[in-house]
Amino acid sequence: MTPFITFAAALLERFIGYPRPVLNAIGHPVMWMGKLIEVLELRGNREELSAQKRKQNGFVMLGLLLFVTLFITVMISEALHDAPLGWLIEIILASTLIAQKELGRAVKAVGEGLRTSLGEGRMAVSHIVGRDPEQLDEDGVARAAVESLAENTSDGIIAPIFYLLLFGLPGIAIYKAINTADSMVGHKNERFVDFGYASAKLDDFANFLPSRISALLFSLTAKLFPKYDGDAAWRSARRDAKHHRSPNAGWPEASFAGAIGIKLGGARDYDGETLDLAPMGEGKDRLDADDVDRAMAFYNSSMITMLGILFLIAVVIR
Repeated sequence: MTPFITFAAALLERFIGYPRPVLNAIGHPVMWMGKLIEVLELRGNREELSAQKRKQNGFVMLGLLLFVTLFITVMISEALHDAPLGWLIEIILASTLIAQKELGRAVKAVGEGLRTSLGEGRMAVSHIVGRDPEQLDEDGVARAAVESLAENTSDGIIAPIFYLLLFGLPGIAIYKAINTADSMVGHKNERFVDFGYASAKLDDFANFLPSRISALLFSLTAKLFPKYDGDAAWRSARRDAKHHRSPNAGWPEASFAGAIGIKLGGARDYDGETLDLAPMGEGKDRLDADDVDRAMAFYNSSMITMLGILFLIAVVIR
């Protein structure tokens, strides 16, 4: 039933998301993973340790995280296998690890904030990007929002669904553990360059296929919906993705940009360091709130396409 569970989980999360009362009451599975990472990082990444020891501890941290995640989710899956309505519970659990609704809400808030003031736009975008929002003008805020939307569609939606479809509840949980570890410690700054090495490398590996599937999804969506440019989406991905600093992020970003006729990339500040990233896509250079809205419209169209594909898979593979 995994294809059906995958489709149903994606559909459920698309319209309901993770209920705020549940979040306030018990938190979120990613928050639980993050707490374990935080505890292990404080123990294994102390300043007095050598670089080699911190790197070793990073491997140990990641191994413990994955073991705990796998053990718990396999036990849950086994318990649900023969339980009455176990499939329904699995759908609900899997849906908590997909981020369609929350990602859309966060990016939509950036467009709404920009229409109020630049300060409101900066505040909204600070919740979804790591760069310094105070250094961003209107174009920078809009560009950051669209880049985050494109990349996080891959990391937060396509990749979890991909691993859920292949490996069930343990698969999506393991992916989220890897991705959470990378987001917390997989940075190339002085504190995490050694400890986060294993997390960053494994995240790159885990996202290799999903990032390219995301580019295909965006290109297909742009073909299916006449107001977008499917040829430019795939052309931009093939031409520009290899120039991105990340081995994966360029694929969804370039394809997304090509589809809606904008350019992404360029200079930005992370942790006080200015990075000049290669351009992604072709078209409009200066972005504004209207472009955030256009990006959201394309994102919603892409989610319809994805759900349609998942439905077909569920029908064919029964």
